[in-house]
Amino acid sequence: MNFMRDSTPTGSGSDGVVMTSPEVEQEILERSLTEHIPRFAVILHNDETNSMEHVVDALLKSVPTLSEQDAIKVMMDAHTDGKAVVTVCPLETAEFYRDRLQSFSIGASIEAA
Repeated sequence: MNFMRDSTPTGSGSDGVVMTSPEVEQEILERSLTEHIPRFAVILHNDETNSMEHVVDALLKSVPTLSEQDAIKVMMDAHTDGKAVVTVCPLETAEFYRDRLQSFSIGASIEAA
């Protein structure tokens, strides 16, 4: 069991240590990770070569966290604005997603978020 001091207690032991809920612990962990691990944006670039269906299919196969609806939105944003952020993640993951997209002949890059 993890014991952490927090202003939103879920219970208090006799020693005054406050136990936190799993949701609070998860939020603390995520906040800590994002403060210490640099984040990078995977950028999708518009092109006139690939069909919209091919781009959505490549997004879905390359970035497993995207839903079909998210992939369509990213594709449309890139189509109308010239580029769109696919996801923001640590560098190694961003490089992997970029490389996967490029393997489908999709224009993609990464930049610091």
